[in-house]
Amino acid sequence: MRLTSMLWGAISLSAYGCGLLRADEEVDFQRDVLPILSEHCTLCHGVDASSRQGSLRLDQRESALQGGDSGEPAIVPKDPDQSELLRRITSSDLAVRMPPPEHEALTPEQIALLRHWIEQGAAYAEHWAFVPPEKRPLPEGFGEHPVDAFVFSKLRDMGMTPSPRAPDERLCRRLYLDVIGLPPSPDELRAFARDGYEKTLERLLASPLYGERWARVWLDVARYSDTNGYEKDLKREQWIWRDWVIRALNRDKPYDEFIIEQIAGDLLPNAGQEEIIATGFLRNSMINEEGAIVPEQFRMVEMFDRMDCIGKAILGLTTQCAQCHSHKFDPLTQDEYYGLFAFLNDTYESQSWVFTAEQQRSLDAIRDAIEHVRNRVKANAPNWRTDLEAFATSIADPIDNDRILRFEQMEAVSGLNHPVQEEDGSVLMLGHTSNDIFLVAKPSTYSGTGLRMEILTHGDLPFRGPGRSSVGGWDINELEVLYREHPSEEWKKLALCNPTADFSEPENVHGDGKRRTGPVAFLIDGTDDTAWQADRGLGNRNQPSVAVVQFAEPLRPSEPAEASGGNQSQLKIVFRMTDMVGCARFSLVEVESPRASPVDYQAILAANNSEHARTQVQSEALFDAFLASRPEWKSEADEIRSLREQYPQPLTSVLHLAKRDASKSRVTYWLDRGEWNQPQHAVEPHVPASLNPMPAAWPRDRLSFARWLVSDQSPLAARVAVNRVWQSLFGVGLVETSEDFGTRAPLPLHQELLDWLATDFMENGWSQKELIRKIMTSQVYQQDSVLTSEAKERDPQNRYLSRFPRHRVDAEVIRDIALSASGLISIHAGGPSVIPPVPQNILDYNYTYPSYWKPATGPDRYRRSVYIFRKRSMPDPVLSTLDSPNGDAACTRRLRSNTPLAALTTLNEPVFVEAARALAMRVLKESPPTDEDRVRVMFQLCTNREPLPEQLSLLLERIEQWKSRIHATTLDCRAILGETPEQAISVPEPYCEEDAAVWTLLARVLLNLDETIVKS
Repeated sequence: MRLTSMLWGAISLSAYGCGLLRADEEVDFQRDVLPILSEHCTLCHGVDASSRQGSLRLDQRESALQGGDSGEPAIVPKDPDQSELLRRITSSDLAVRMPPPEHEALTPEQIALLRHWIEQGAAYAEHWAFVPPEKRPLPEGFGEHPVDAFVFSKLRDMGMTPSPRAPDERLCRRLYLDVIGLPPSPDELRAFARDGYEKTLERLLASPLYGERWARVWLDVARYSDTNGYEKDLKREQWIWRDWVIRALNRDKPYDEFIIEQIAGDLLPNAGQEEIIATGFLRNSMINEEGAIVPEQFRMVEMFDRMDCIGKAILGLTTQCAQCHSHKFDPLTQDEYYGLFAFLNDTYESQSWVFTAEQQRSLDAIRDAIEHVRNRVKANAPNWRTDLEAFATSIADPIDNDRILRFEQMEAVSGLNHPVQEEDGSVLMLGHTSNDIFLVAKPSTYSGTGLRMEILTHGDLPFRGPGRSSVGGWDINELEVLYREHPSEEWKKLALCNPTADFSEPENVHGDGKRRTGPVAFLIDGTDDTAWQADRGLGNRNQPSVAVVQFAEPLRPSEPAEASGGNQSQLKIVFRMTDMVGCARFSLVEVESPRASPVDYQAILAANNSEHARTQVQSEALFDAFLASRPEWKSEADEIRSLREQYPQPLTSVLHLAKRDASKSRVTYWLDRGEWNQPQHAVEPHVPASLNPMPAAWPRDRLSFARWLVSDQSPLAARVAVNRVWQSLFGVGLVETSEDFGTRAPLPLHQELLDWLATDFMENGWSQKELIRKIMTSQVYQQDSVLTSEAKERDPQNRYLSRFPRHRVDAEVIRDIALSASGLISIHAGGPSVIPPVPQNILDYNYTYPSYWKPATGPDRYRRSVYIFRKRSMPDPVLSTLDSPNGDAACTRRLRSNTPLAALTTLNEPVFVEAARALAMRVLKESPPTDEDRVRVMFQLCTNREPLPEQLSLLLERIEQWKSRIHATTLDCRAILGETPEQAISVPEPYCEEDAAVWTLLARVLLNLDETIVKS
């Protein structure tokens, strides 16, 4: 960012210094002055009050005119000699000169420009990116296409002419690579010649391959990965969110809806599974599963990452700079940062099941059938409501808050988990999964004859828990309770008896018979080889449970006199688990007698609430328990139970956001220096004053925040989205720093074009396909890429777009081009990510060896690159060498490297070796009559054009050389073909291995041509 700003400043100022900016020419604040102030001044005299020197702000005109602590105005309009700013930057006294000697001084050209600006009145202007875009009239004389009109008018001003239209085969290839990310086949090239440019464009925009190509752009921004990151970097199931993105793009979901659903889809009216999947966008953050971490610390790290992602992806601002202090350059204070943060902070880190469409229909039918049974009972029992409330009264077991144990010490025996006690007394156990937990409480005046242990659901647990297993299940091997009168005494284990529970599985014997699970009696049987387990099955699994154990002797703590320090007794609860419980609450109770007929705890919790305070889930659980308690409705209760057992097995799961329960709402604090454990004052959700205001009537929630982000009044959202599309097509955005539209970003040369397209984008329903269509139908896009001598001299970097920019395609497209040319590519859409082959030493280097790493075989091995499994700590060697990001953070633009490693990758990695071999077999199988014809076919498959005569002659000469060397046995056919035990070579008749080796060598050459991997 610094280098870019310096470069732009140098361009502007060198033009002035060379006399290109005349003495009578008006200085443009945005173009000429702001880069100087941003580079040299606003670090100490900008937005951040905490680091502001001399109480002087130079980013605001009023403050600059008033001056700072010196009492002198920094700027006196039209009088540079009386302006303290000029005096300081030109002073020879190092004690007063600005910037200070340790910083880079202004050049004479910069000083002269500032003087010229002050002489003209020192006009300021609001930064262009913070002013809503508008459509300016198109420059006259260049037709009605906005891209052509704005670009060609700039070329005219430079005395340049645009390049001619690219040849058809080059234009067709460009169109295919940009719209669907694959090269055209020979048949498609012929169809292009027949149907024309615009008809081909429409066909490609309607192709399902379109979503796969454009999803790559958003997956970079969203830091998508198939693993969690950090040291263990374990596998996650998140591919369903990737597929949601592809579907949304293929349907041309309006960009504003695309963003709203990903930020707050779960809060939309009538939100369903698709909207919940969408919120996986923000859950793409890395998740730390190391032992001994404090979960809240790394939840905050994830939150900071989400703020960074939203800043780069939607706002085009470096929001992360304001985590620790107010932004040094842009109008974003630290308080405003946490105001935005607050919109996202009151959420659960949820995980939910995902069902196929057919499974969804089955679920709906089951739920309808269950509701039909309930309604049938209600219709036949006029007094059902009265009877239900009487039943609720009979099973109610209210929790006495004064008897809930409050713990002074909570940790895993191993020290790898740090439980926390929430306001309702429940102990939440996130982070590392530990098998042994102990909790120490001061019972004080508590007394009781038993201990109640509630196993509770919680939104931060997988599928709301209440367990930590892969399905939200749990089991407890053993429960122990220890007691001592004073901390100096030894712990005494209390005898426990008469365990009861609302539900237990039947006894189940595992393996060799040593391990048994099921009845609650296993909870206190003195061995870890048994466990209480309460898995109710797929349709009823994720709900709370409760167990009560009696003390053989009542617990009645003595109460010493105040002089001796009062009651200092302690109670210690130890529970050992195989599948860890995620949330539990403990209370001392007076046990009268075990329940004769256990009732599911979900129903008891519902009965504890008034009729109007029950959730829908609780009301249904209470009614079903009510049915089960009445003999006359046994058949109906059995019917409901049978229907629940028919629940389908989910397709997969998704990490997503969910609104927190009202009773567990989270307060956001301003954090000192951005440290997660240094909260200062509470911050309410609010938006920055420099951006579009949020309507006062809107609730301050995540949905309103999402709508505010992509409001028609936003100065940034449409510009950022349009710029990202332009960058994907031309290699560089109209704003080069696509992640930063702030004051340090270079002023875009084609700002009027960017604003016109952004406004038009919103007016056309935020349609990305319409935006792409508009850009691609321009003459600017269809220009040839040949660099003329005029362009090389006057526009060497192609800033004025005097030609189409020639550049290497993205990593995934390089791989897909090879697979497409060879005929190997599988265009099967969606589904779990496929495992690519990697060298064994890469697998061995993993901290946790990925036992699931079994390279795909058959057609799956050659799926499109968007479906390749992405492991953060082990980036795919093919894609990463070609500059694909690894998903650690949001990436809005890929920097293109040019190293020998790239060539070695496309020559030697298994996928390219296999593609070269398959391309050779393809050409031999199609069997053109002569070597010359075969060369033509292979060349066209790789480059989409006919070879030039000199190229054809050179390749034919090389083929003869290879044939001679092979017949002389100086080349190893098997080594050339790259055969492995898993992949036998099938050479089409009547050819032999020597023929296959020759044409494989040629295929490797052509697949590695610059022209094959470059879009021109």
